[in-house]
Amino acid sequence: MTSKNGLSIIKPVPKTRIGLYSAGLKAYWSQFEGLRDRLRQYGAFIEEKLSQYGEVFNYGLVDDEAEGRKAGEWLNANNVDIVFCHSATYFTSASALPVHQACKAHVVILNLQPTAAMNYARTTTGEWLAHCGACPVPEFCNALGRAGISFDVVNGLLGLEKTPEISVADEVTAHRPEAVKVWEKASRFARAAGVKRMLRGARFGFLGGNYSGMLDMYSDFTVLQTQTGMHVELLEMCDLNRSLQKITDAEVSEKMDAIGKFFRIEGDSPADPIAKKPDPEQLRWSARVAAAQERMAREYDLDALAYYYHGSDDNEYERLQAGFIVGHSLLTAAGVPCAGEGDMKTALAMKICDSLGVGGSFSEIVAVDYNIGSIILGHDGPFHIMISDGKPVLRGMGVYHGKRGSGVSVEANVAAGDVTLLGAAQTSEGKLRFIVSEGKAVKEEILKIGNTQTHVIFDTDPDTYMDKWFPCEPTHHMAMSVGRNAELFLTTAKLLGIECLIV
Repeated sequence: MTSKNGLSIIKPVPKTRIGLYSAGLKAYWSQFEGLRDRLRQYGAFIEEKLSQYGEVFNYGLVDDEAEGRKAGEWLNANNVDIVFCHSATYFTSASALPVHQACKAHVVILNLQPTAAMNYARTTTGEWLAHCGACPVPEFCNALGRAGISFDVVNGLLGLEKTPEISVADEVTAHRPEAVKVWEKASRFARAAGVKRMLRGARFGFLGGNYSGMLDMYSDFTVLQTQTGMHVELLEMCDLNRSLQKITDAEVSEKMDAIGKFFRIEGDSPADPIAKKPDPEQLRWSARVAAAQERMAREYDLDALAYYYHGSDDNEYERLQAGFIVGHSLLTAAGVPCAGEGDMKTALAMKICDSLGVGGSFSEIVAVDYNIGSIILGHDGPFHIMISDGKPVLRGMGVYHGKRGSGVSVEANVAAGDVTLLGAAQTSEGKLRFIVSEGKAVKEEILKIGNTQTHVIFDTDPDTYMDKWFPCEPTHHMAMSVGRNAELFLTTAKLLGIECLIV
């Protein structure tokens, strides 16, 4: 599998398994000719819409208690991640409740009226019953609540592009905002359920250790596994070094080609004497290390990686970590997000963003530009090149500030437009917390010091924004995604059972 930029994807995102059924009342089928088939056709339309976001398992009609039990077991057998209940007409809550007593996947009730307004002069009882999906929803919500089953409801129009022959009303509603919002909301649930599936069993590597003294970086790996389902694989520098020893010249040449394709080699920084044009030896070493990083990621079947190594006296491993940034940027773009300074929580945030197709670049607050009204966000570590404003620049760094060693670093900014930050922290209660904020990346001058930087303007001035962000007790890193994704991240957090704050 390859990305839109032609980079080979190492860890494709698994498809969401979406459960679906339509609820109705068996007594109606013999009383109103054509109603059953009509509702099935609505269900098929919903199946087609949801299939954009995963593999749909459509049970069909549930119209009595026995059918509900069968549907629940069938959905279980298909290991679905989420269940959409289409309230097709009136149904008894006793018919549908057994579905969810058997299948514990999160339930989303779809109350989707086929028409904006019935044709009152020509509507029969059978016609009305095809449009009364809202009628049983309060009853069903009450039953689910009393059963201790969590649920959500999506209300609006079905969004057909053609009126069925049986209908006496105009059912073309695809253009209506009440239909557009329905499928935006339904897609959020389907995509969020995909994140939950992806994390269940995802393998996160922890290479080396944390940056000593950064208390916010320290993570409880048991909490991460119990709250998300992810597995943490503890790795040593000798594991990477073992991979390095196996790298061939052909693999190095392949990585050199990738570096030439995805990065721009710049000259010396006009401002910073420690940021120079990378010399050929530095580039080739970065390419060799990048090949080793990919080999290790494949060997351990990694979905993401948090890393940091504090070297001593220019030892072999310090030289190895000096080549990390280019390879980890390539891995991030290939579906294996990499977070520096041992920040496993931000690796989680980056992986969530990446699996949703919205990027997820490693960031922290760099500085504030009060003239522009922006907060500059970036880091000296890996960059998600798939959301870059043009080709990222590579610069040779004489010193990695605050760290040991020197090597090649990435200088870049995220493309202008809407962005959303996703931060992940651990609270004093030991649980995970997501912190989300929407803003707008703007194209402004950045520092030429071999670091990633993006000017982001929020809805309030920088000081007011920080007044709100800091009390949420975040880590000092976050993942930067493209697009307005707050509702999507909020839905994801809900399905994962993780607290989520919107700033």
